[in-house]
Amino acid sequence: MDLLNEIKRVIEVEAASIKALSEQIGPSFTEALALLAECKGKVIVSGVGKSGHIGKKMAASLASTGTPAFFVHSTEGLHGDLGMIQKEDVVILISNSGETSEVLGLLPSLLKIGCKTIAITSRTDSSLSQFCDVALNYQYTSEADHLGLAPTTSSTVTLVIGDALAVALSMSKNFKKEDFHLYHPGGSLGKKLSSQ
Repeated sequence: MDLLNEIKRVIEVEAASIKALSEQIGPSFTEALALLAECKGKVIVSGVGKSGHIGKKMAASLASTGTPAFFVHSTEGLHGDLGMIQKEDVVILISNSGETSEVLGLLPSLLKIGCKTIAITSRTDSSLSQFCDVALNYQYTSEADHLGLAPTTSSTVTLVIGDALAVALSMSKNFKKEDFHLYHPGGSLGKKLSSQ
């Protein structure tokens, strides 16, 4: 087996899915950006498994580009961390299938809290899509691993959606280099911005 060709194949599968994603962007993304821009509280991102890892990065990117945000693991949310969420917040819920039990378990409490919700999922007919105020749905041909099972393509596409939302939201807020430096004073980026 030529493993270098396998590496190239994985990259090509994921790259093709990202390219296809740009053709899937529609009114729901405008609606999601409006909810996020009008948010008077914080943006909370939630998920489990690989979606949870992507959610952590999404929250970190939002926070560093001018949108107060943090991550709540869906399982921890079911065991008390929902107390971090308030009515003026927006919650982004990530589940590729839209049927992840831990994520769906949050929905009754989120409804009572009264916060706005955004789903990121591949299925328009899923429970998560149907519940949330806005559903950002994506399609992809297959996962990139040789079994077609491991979250690879789906998690990459979700990551790209998160980056796109963070950047567009940052632009809408007229977020500048000096603002970025305020939130990112350390490391090589902080040093570079300090010298400008």
